Amino acid sequence: MTNFTHFNEHGRAKMVDISAKEESARKAIARSSVQMKQEVYENITEQKNKKGDVLSVAQVAGIMAAKQTSSLIPMCHPIPISGVDLSFEWNALEDKMYELIIDAEVKTVGATGVEMEALTAASVTALTVYDMCKAVDKGMIIGQTYLLEKSGGKSGDFKRAES
Repeated sequence: MTNFTHFNEHGRAKMVDISAKEESARKAIARSSVQMKQEVYENITEQKNKKGDVLSVAQVAGIMAAKQTSSLIPMCHPIPISGVDLSFEWNALEDKMYELIIDAEVKTVGATGVEMEALTAASVTALTVYDMCKAVDKGMIIGQTYLLEKSGGKSGDFKRAES
Protein backbone atom coordinates (compact mmCIF):
# COMPACT_ATOMS: atom_id res chain seq x y z
CA MET A 1 0.00 0.00 0.00
CA THR A 2 2.97 2.37 0.33
CA ASN A 3 2.77 3.31 -3.39
CA PHE A 4 -0.53 5.08 -2.82
CA THR A 5 -0.31 8.60 -1.41
CA HIS A 6 -3.74 8.57 0.22
CA PHE A 7 -3.04 5.54 2.44
CA ASN A 8 -0.93 5.44 5.58
CA GLU A 9 1.44 2.62 6.59
CA HIS A 10 -1.54 0.68 7.98
CA GLY A 11 -3.46 0.85 4.70
CA ARG A 12 -5.94 3.38 6.08
CA ALA A 13 -7.06 6.54 4.33
CA LYS A 14 -5.15 9.74 4.98
CA MET A 15 -4.99 13.25 3.59
CA VAL A 16 -1.63 13.91 1.93
CA ASP A 17 0.59 16.33 3.84
CA ILE A 18 1.37 19.29 1.56
CA SER A 19 2.98 21.49 4.22
CA ALA A 20 6.50 21.15 2.74
CA LYS A 21 5.43 21.88 -0.85
CA GLU A 22 6.31 25.17 -2.53
CA GLU A 23 3.47 27.54 -3.28
CA SER A 24 3.07 28.41 -6.95
CA ALA A 25 0.50 29.78 -9.36
CA ARG A 26 -1.68 26.92 -10.56
CA LYS A 27 -4.42 26.63 -13.14
CA ALA A 28 -6.63 23.81 -14.39
CA ILE A 29 -9.21 23.66 -17.17
CA ALA A 30 -11.79 20.86 -17.28
CA ARG A 31 -14.51 20.11 -19.81
CA SER A 32 -17.92 18.50 -19.71
CA SER A 33 -20.90 18.58 -22.07
CA VAL A 34 -24.64 18.13 -22.33
CA GLN A 35 -26.38 16.78 -25.43
CA MET A 36 -29.98 17.81 -25.91
CA LYS A 37 -32.85 18.00 -28.36
CA GLN A 38 -33.42 21.11 -30.46
CA GLU A 39 -36.34 22.16 -28.25
CA VAL A 40 -34.10 22.35 -25.17
CA TYR A 41 -31.40 24.18 -27.14
CA GLU A 42 -33.96 26.76 -28.30
CA ASN A 43 -35.38 27.16 -24.78
CA ILE A 44 -31.89 27.93 -23.49
CA THR A 45 -30.66 30.17 -26.31
CA GLU A 46 -33.94 32.09 -26.64
CA GLN A 47 -34.33 32.50 -22.86
CA LYS A 48 -37.66 30.61 -22.81
CA ASN A 49 -36.93 28.18 -19.98
CA LYS A 50 -39.55 28.44 -17.24
CA LYS A 51 -36.88 28.10 -14.52
CA GLY A 52 -34.96 31.14 -15.80
CA ASP A 53 -31.64 31.85 -17.50
CA VAL A 54 -30.16 28.35 -17.67
CA LEU A 55 -26.57 29.29 -18.47
CA SER A 56 -26.39 32.05 -15.84
CA VAL A 57 -27.68 29.76 -13.11
CA ALA A 58 -25.43 26.89 -14.26
CA GLN A 59 -22.43 29.24 -14.27
CA VAL A 60 -23.07 30.31 -10.68
CA ALA A 61 -23.57 26.65 -9.68
CA GLY A 62 -20.21 25.75 -11.23
CA ILE A 63 -18.44 28.55 -9.38
CA MET A 64 -20.05 27.50 -6.10
CA ALA A 65 -19.09 23.87 -6.76
CA ALA A 66 -15.43 24.75 -7.32
CA LYS A 67 -15.42 26.54 -3.97
CA GLN A 68 -16.99 23.52 -2.22
CA THR A 69 -14.89 20.74 -3.76
CA SER A 70 -13.11 19.82 -0.54
CA SER A 71 -16.52 19.30 1.11
CA LEU A 72 -17.46 16.79 -1.60
CA ILE A 73 -14.23 14.90 -2.32
CA PRO A 74 -12.94 13.37 0.94
CA MET A 75 -9.16 13.72 0.46
CA CYS A 76 -9.24 17.08 -1.34
CA HIS A 77 -7.54 19.96 0.46
CA PRO A 78 -9.54 23.13 1.06
CA ILE A 79 -7.65 25.73 -0.94
CA PRO A 80 -7.95 29.46 -1.55
CA ILE A 81 -9.32 29.80 -5.06
CA SER A 82 -8.15 32.91 -6.89
CA GLY A 83 -10.61 32.69 -9.75
CA VAL A 84 -13.19 30.54 -11.51
CA ASP A 85 -14.43 31.11 -15.04
CA LEU A 86 -16.88 29.02 -17.03
CA SER A 87 -17.40 29.26 -20.77
CA PHE A 88 -19.99 27.72 -23.07
CA GLU A 89 -19.90 26.72 -26.72
CA TRP A 90 -22.63 25.16 -28.85
CA ASN A 91 -22.18 22.40 -31.44
CA ALA A 92 -24.92 21.31 -33.82
CA LEU A 93 -25.10 17.52 -34.07
CA GLU A 94 -27.04 15.20 -36.37
CA ASP A 95 -30.80 14.62 -36.09
CA LYS A 96 -31.64 18.07 -34.65
CA MET A 97 -29.48 17.48 -31.58
CA TYR A 98 -27.19 20.03 -29.96
CA GLU A 99 -24.24 19.78 -27.62
CA LEU A 100 -23.33 22.35 -25.01
CA ILE A 101 -19.58 22.29 -24.30
CA ILE A 102 -18.68 23.51 -20.81
CA ASP A 103 -15.14 24.60 -19.95
CA ALA A 104 -14.28 25.41 -16.34
CA GLU A 105 -11.04 27.24 -15.53
CA VAL A 106 -9.89 27.47 -11.92
CA LYS A 107 -6.84 29.31 -10.56
CA THR A 108 -5.02 29.49 -7.24
CA VAL A 109 -1.67 30.26 -5.70
CA GLY A 110 -0.93 27.43 -3.34
CA ALA A 111 0.78 24.17 -2.50
CA THR A 112 -1.65 21.91 -4.36
CA GLY A 113 -3.42 22.02 -7.70
CA VAL A 114 -6.96 22.83 -8.72
CA GLU A 115 -7.71 19.93 -11.07
CA MET A 116 -10.44 18.58 -8.81
CA GLU A 117 -12.01 22.02 -8.46
CA ALA A 118 -12.14 22.45 -12.25
CA LEU A 119 -13.58 18.95 -12.76
CA THR A 120 -16.18 19.55 -10.06
CA ALA A 121 -17.14 22.92 -11.54
CA ALA A 122 -17.60 21.44 -15.03
CA SER A 123 -19.62 18.49 -13.68
CA VAL A 124 -21.96 20.55 -11.51
CA THR A 125 -22.50 23.04 -14.32
CA ALA A 126 -23.61 20.17 -16.59
CA LEU A 127 -25.83 18.74 -13.85
CA THR A 128 -27.45 22.15 -13.32
CA VAL A 129 -28.23 22.47 -17.04
CA TYR A 130 -29.85 19.03 -16.85
CA ASP A 131 -31.82 19.94 -13.72
CA MET A 132 -33.14 23.17 -15.20
CA CYS A 133 -34.18 21.54 -18.49
CA LYS A 134 -35.34 18.05 -17.47
CA ALA A 135 -39.01 19.04 -17.64
CA VAL A 136 -38.59 19.42 -21.41
CA ASP A 137 -36.26 16.45 -22.03
CA LYS A 138 -35.27 13.84 -19.48
CA GLY A 139 -33.21 12.11 -22.18
CA MET A 140 -30.39 14.68 -22.21
CA ILE A 141 -26.93 13.11 -22.07
CA ILE A 142 -24.20 14.47 -19.84
CA GLY A 143 -20.99 13.72 -21.70
CA GLN A 144 -17.50 12.82 -20.67
CA THR A 145 -15.86 15.06 -18.10
CA TYR A 146 -12.09 15.38 -18.27
CA LEU A 147 -9.08 17.57 -17.61
CA LEU A 148 -8.02 19.63 -20.63
CA GLU A 149 -4.94 21.18 -19.12
CA LYS A 150 -3.18 22.14 -15.92
CA SER A 151 -0.18 24.24 -15.08
CA GLY A 152 2.00 24.79 -12.03
CA GLY A 153 3.23 22.51 -9.32
CA LYS A 154 5.90 19.85 -9.02
CA SER A 155 4.42 17.55 -11.68
CA GLY A 156 4.59 20.34 -14.25
CA ASP A 157 2.23 21.20 -17.04
CA PHE A 158 -0.27 18.91 -18.75
CA LYS A 159 -2.19 19.50 -21.94
CA ARG A 160 -4.54 16.87 -23.36
CA ALA A 161 -3.70 15.94 -26.93
CA GLU A 162 -6.42 16.79 -29.45
CA SER A 163 -8.45 13.74 -30.35
